Amino acid sequence: MSIDITGCNIPQHVAIILDGNGRWAKAKGMPRSYGHIQGAKVVEDICEKASNLGIKYLTVYAFSTENWNRSKDEVGALMKLLRNYMKNSIKRSMDANMYVRIIGDKSRLDEDIVKSMNELEEATKNNTGLHFQIAINYGGRDEIRRAVCKIAKQVQQGELDPDDISESTLGDCLDTANLPDPDLLIRTCNEQRISNFLLWQLAYTEFYFADVAWPDFNEEELKKAIVAYNHRDRKYGGIKE
Repeated sequence: MSIDITGCNIPQHVAIILDGNGRWAKAKGMPRSYGHIQGAKVVEDICEKASNLGIKYLTVYAFSTENWNRSKDEVGALMKLLRNYMKNSIKRSMDANMYVRIIGDKSRLDEDIVKSMNELEEATKNNTGLHFQIAINYGGRDEIRRAVCKIAKQVQQGELDPDDISESTLGDCLDTANLPDPDLLIRTCNEQRISNFLLWQLAYTEFYFADVAWPDFNEEELKKAIVAYNHRDRKYGGIKE
């Protein structure tokens, strides 16, 4: 039976940590790369479902700064998958009127991958549908470090007075500048940690941990998270009378 979310408050911005691809594949006697391939297909489906449900921003954690520590074969397979995904994304994103933005440090990625990312961002920048952010070679601490470096340079060049530095100043230097903070964070495979994802932006985000691995995540699982979100009382540090 389909979950009815009629009347639910739909979160504006949903962030997802895509966990469990490798374990899902291993449980099926398949290589970890098979799980990543299936997981990429689920990303495409969830983008469509999220948009249809009224979610305006979707941010997924695809490859972290720590993922380089995985085996050479797995990293190679992930980079190959990323190349193929980027090549096919422009038409798919244009058909869906989806604006795609890559967050993270692109400097460590191969030149051809960065070129495809830039082309995708440029092609979709005027689309008015779902805003889809893909975190690649992303780490929350690294993002904050890079933001602080930008601010330090502004101060050094006399463009900014240190006394004028505010939370907004730092926020404007993050990869997510001009995006609202996530209302809801979903992590699959029942792992209950944020793993260096959006450390600044998750200050008042509601967390939901799904039992299923990412390749088994679907619209019904997304609706479960939305229902759970609707049972939260978001006070942002204040008190509701």
